[in-house]
Amino acid sequence: MTAVAEITGLRVEAGGRAVVDGVDLRVVPGRITALVGASGSGKTTTGLALLGEFPPGALVRGDVRVPEGLVGYVPQHPGSVLGPARRVGALLRDIARARVRTLPRAARRAAAREHIVRALKLARLPEGEELLGRFPHQLSGGQQQRIVLAQALLLGARVIVADEPTTGQDPLTKRGIVEQLANVAAEGIAVVLLSHDLDVVRALADEVLVLHEGRVVESGPPERLWRAPRHPWTRALLTTAPGPADTAGDGRGAGVLRARDLTARHGSTVVLRTETLSLGAGEVLAVVGRSGSGKTTLARCLAGLHRDHDGDILLDGVPLPRSVRARGRDHLSAVQYVFQDARAAFDEHRPVLEQVARTAVRLRGAAPHDARAEALDTLEGLGLTGETAGRRPARLSGGELQRAALARALLAHPRVLVCDEVTSGLDTVTRRALLELLSAVRRERPELSLVLVTHDMDVAAVATRIAVLDGGELVEQGPAHEVLTAPRHPLTASLTAPARPGTGPRP
Repeated sequence: MTAVAEITGLRVEAGGRAVVDGVDLRVVPGRITALVGASGSGKTTTGLALLGEFPPGALVRGDVRVPEGLVGYVPQHPGSVLGPARRVGALLRDIARARVRTLPRAARRAAAREHIVRALKLARLPEGEELLGRFPHQLSGGQQQRIVLAQALLLGARVIVADEPTTGQDPLTKRGIVEQLANVAAEGIAVVLLSHDLDVVRALADEVLVLHEGRVVESGPPERLWRAPRHPWTRALLTTAPGPADTAGDGRGAGVLRARDLTARHGSTVVLRTETLSLGAGEVLAVVGRSGSGKTTLARCLAGLHRDHDGDILLDGVPLPRSVRARGRDHLSAVQYVFQDARAAFDEHRPVLEQVARTAVRLRGAAPHDARAEALDTLEGLGLTGETAGRRPARLSGGELQRAALARALLAHPRVLVCDEVTSGLDTVTRRALLELLSAVRRERPELSLVLVTHDMDVAAVATRIAVLDGGELVEQGPAHEVLTAPRHPLTASLTAPARPGTGPRP
């Protein structure tokens, strides 16, 4: 079958190193090609090459040919490419009108409407004016993603590059994304899927390319790769999954952090209500639920990052100030927060290593030399070399920055570590390494308590206890093995169901 896009011998050098080295990619109509690999392996650089976009100042060799029309791009954070001041319906109508402007005036309105209806259907969005009348910030991440996809389809894209489309999504939303991309491919549109989510890759892909350090080390249909991987890196990706955590802290220790009669708001809207939620010394609490259920709001309340709430957050039985700005150095170091969007949490103008080390200086009074040495040790334990950590944030991948953000929090020597989707952008190998690092830290400091906000039920399985939120309400909580094997609430049962619709690629 004739390719709609093709990459041959692509080499991209940035900052004196090869980000991509000798990659070939053939994109065929109606087929889904998946690129998998660790953070920094070259997936996004290869995908963006189809759009003619490369890192600033990069040296590019090889050929990129897109002979048959536009390439659409659905980024990992779709809200960043939507105009914040315009309603999404107006954005879609403008694109549709531009596409039909060569038609007779009398036919334009109906043709534009037809294009919009088709794009919304393929993107699995309702046609109603209620959704189209919203601004981007009033949409969930999944809805923003589908709007960006609809925009690309309206423009007539024959290739869609989907960059980590299931990252940070709950299992129910993830199943919808799988169906959405399969729907697009069924219309004869080529899809290039960049993903760490191997369940989704196996369910969707016709062809898989495994990247490692900028090179394609193995390729083939997913059924062959899963059955008989040939390269050591492929075997590592496919066989590594999060294992059970060291559960020495079983939650029966003294209470460290507690939310009491908590009611949180965004403006005038109540988004979270919970009477009592406590965290014991050495306990790992996983907070799960659908997008918009209040998980991140709860985590931000615990860390003093969301102050618009009633009720108390208590540390050792003493109420903490609601705002992080009012908390002293001891309180700041005691409760540390690791953000989901690690890139936004770093100063883009300073080296990452310097920012990680500064935490020990500022919160613990460590000498700069000692803080730097501790930062290097912690970063290397997370798989980041000193050379990588010495760069500015823009030169690190999203997964690398996520690990750096975790290292920065650990340098505060916290008693409670609140992790908001810290594994969502990581491949299976790096995810396992991160969870093992947290387990090792807890063995060294058994009093350390963790709050894991996650959509990934495999990650939730490493917890000692799970709390389930639905519509801002705490609907279930209990020991992890009980919640996972015998869920009492319908939402919990749906979250623990398989995250993909099949066990192999599309027919």
